[in-house]
Formats: sequence, C-alpha cells, structure tokens
Amino acid sequence: MTAAYEEIPFSELLHRPAATTSRLDAVRALRLRRRDAGDLALMRVDQLEQDTTVVDFTSRLLSGLVRTGNTAALRAALPEALPWVTFLPAEDVDELIGELVDVARGAVALDNLAPIALLLTQWRHTAEVHADPALYAALTREPDGDLGPVPRPGAPE
Repeated sequence: MTAAYEEIPFSELLHRPAATTSRLDAVRALRLRRRDAGDLALMRVDQLEQDTTVVDFTSRLLSGLVRTGNTAALRAALPEALPWVTFLPAEDVDELIGELVDVARGAVALDNLAPIALLLTQWRHTAEVHADPALYAALTREPDGDLGPVPRPGAPE
C-alpha cells in the first residue's frame, strides 16, 4: 500500500519537475508546501477519478440505506466513523444523517466535497456544545442564548 501523501517544498517541483512528479509512483499525492500561501496538492488524474468514484459510491450507499429505511444500521455505525456523535441528542443524530445524505449527493453532483467537510465540522461543533454542560447552558440561556428555531431563508414569517 502506498502512503497517502508526501510533503515537499513547492520549489522542489519548480526546480526538478520530472523527479518530483515521478514520486507519484510511490504516494497517492504530493503536498506542496508554500511559504506565502496555502499548500497545494499534486496527484495523478486516475487517482482523482478513483477517489471521486469512491465518494460517489459512498454517497449513493448512504442514500440507499436511508431511502430503504435502514437508518438503524447507519445510526449504529455512525459512532465508529464519527466518535463525537455520542454527545448529540437522538433527534440531532437523525437530522445529521438526513443532512449528510442530502449534502453528500449534492456535493458529488458538483464535484466539490467542501460542503461535506463543512457539514461535518458544523455538527462536530454542535457535539462539542452538548458535551460541555456549562457551554450548553450559556448558549441556550435566554435572552442572550438560543432564541428558538430560525425560519428558512425566503420563508414567510
């Protein structure tokens, strides 16, 4: 099995492009460190296509499990994939599953996985609040805390 990625300075790609890109035979991707900007990733197109296929399959599998009423299996497996889910109330776990399926399908259709990462980060932060009783009390205390459900944008009030 090859390593996930190797970190190298961006300048190495500029100075020795052939030698640098040949490293992709041993790793899935190269992380190009830059001093004055965000890092970049360099990978073969076939690897990118394989990753996309796996994400597409996973999103369709999740969708199929939910659509066929097998959310119990998904709910049982979720703490293995996302250990912090144990701090969420049961109704929030159901909402997370529904949102995850919808966002994953949409993200795959757009070839953009950022919405999935954002959704998982948002739910992880929600779990952090539920895990800390003092923080939960501070955030849900009226009038400065939770002011109730927020209407969907564009919905009549």
